Amino acid sequence: MAQGKGLQLSLQTMSLVAGFMVWVLLSSLMSFIKQDISLTAGQISLITAAPVILGSIFRVPFGYYANRFGARIIFITGLLFLVLPVGYLGIADGFFDLLLAGIFLGIGGALFSVGVTSLPKYYPKEKHGFVNGIYGVGNIGTAITSFGAPIIAGMFGWRQAVFTFIIPLILFAVLNFILGDRKEPKVETSLKDQILSVYKNNKLWFLSFFYFLTFGSFVALTVYLPNFLVSEFQLTEVDAGLRTAVFVALCTLLRPVGGILGDKFNPFKVLMVVFAGLTISGVLLSFSPTILLYTIGSLSVAIFSGIGNGTIFKLVPLYFTKQAGIVNGIVAAMGGIGGFFPPIILTIVHDINGHYAIGFMALSQFALASLIIIIWMYYTDKLNLSNYIVNNAGQGILVTDENRRITKTNKAFQHITGYSEDEVIGHTPFVLSSGVQDEAFYEEMWKQLRANGIWQGEIINKRKDGELYKQWLSISALKDAGNNITNYVGIFSEMKEKEKV
Repeated sequence: MAQGKGLQLSLQTMSLVAGFMVWVLLSSLMSFIKQDISLTAGQISLITAAPVILGSIFRVPFGYYANRFGARIIFITGLLFLVLPVGYLGIADGFFDLLLAGIFLGIGGALFSVGVTSLPKYYPKEKHGFVNGIYGVGNIGTAITSFGAPIIAGMFGWRQAVFTFIIPLILFAVLNFILGDRKEPKVETSLKDQILSVYKNNKLWFLSFFYFLTFGSFVALTVYLPNFLVSEFQLTEVDAGLRTAVFVALCTLLRPVGGILGDKFNPFKVLMVVFAGLTISGVLLSFSPTILLYTIGSLSVAIFSGIGNGTIFKLVPLYFTKQAGIVNGIVAAMGGIGGFFPPIILTIVHDINGHYAIGFMALSQFALASLIIIIWMYYTDKLNLSNYIVNNAGQGILVTDENRRITKTNKAFQHITGYSEDEVIGHTPFVLSSGVQDEAFYEEMWKQLRANGIWQGEIINKRKDGELYKQWLSISALKDAGNNITNYVGIFSEMKEKEKV
């Protein structure tokens, strides 16, 4: 029996919480693990980043198969599979064991693609930003682990803390089996066909780059902060875990806010603010010698990346209605990959020059590049919309330069006059003249245009085939900031009664 959309939103969000809880197990417990297992700084960076690899790569097929088989099957399979790497992590005794367990813990992060693909099927487009934002609250699972795992490890040891996380995996696998929607609409298009239909679309890769930055910065700091705060600022494991949990919680709770803002306002404008904020945040983190300044910088990243994460997934269904599954997977995958590189890069940078400023400055520069791209996309979209309106308007439209040479026409122009755009470009509108109006008529027309900037009236013109017809014509003069005429725009429609001379 099909279940209600509210139940599916709650169930899938809580299932994501369980997946994200185990996704960051290694980074949350690393300060305990390295006391028991000898590891170099490079090995620690690789291990803590390892879950992001599979968590990113598998987001693409998880999004596709969620469309094909439904969220219920994918969540059950994914959550039960995670029991294996969690159990293996609990008995690990060396670098290879930790790395292998970490790679397959990435399945917890890959589960994100399931809900962003499934849940929009239950809601209208105007609510997709909000719904995906609510689902994104599942990120809170990383905060639960960042705060809770060190406390359990301090009381019972890190191995016992790891085994504790098997419980929510089994619990939500069972809940999905019982409450998951067995009748969710399915999409049967092959993975290859869906990829081929979208991979050339530049909007896909722009959205991927944006999410690479916003979600990547969230993931990177989530996995990096617990160990970094202990080693750099000599905080206790529990204190570092608490601060990381606050970072995660703030970023997560602002995700629905980003979705709501994307629904209510132009999402491009929201992202402009987001990337401007991340640019400043990256600069602040680059020059943060004290824990106070570093905290301010980290929390500002949480605020702007959280809003950005919610807003970006508002844009996916707007541009990719029929390929939402595969596009959500690709965009989500790029976000996960965005969290893989920063910890490694920061470690390499620190090993070379002894500080992290250059690494954090890279965040600022990526954010600045994103800001430039989003501004370009915003104005390109407005231009494309304007061109679409002009080309598909029912009235004929022609645009001339200041010398009255035609520079653009639309489809209705060709339909009414018989002239294609190529045939009239560079000519003056005199090419349409019927000869019926005398010179005094045109002198009066241009006199009004110069005085008022607009002229309207009836006029008889001639089609390409020589037929005369009556039209209602409106001409406007466009001016620049210096009050100089740059273009003339003529808009006309054929009057029902044709007049032949």
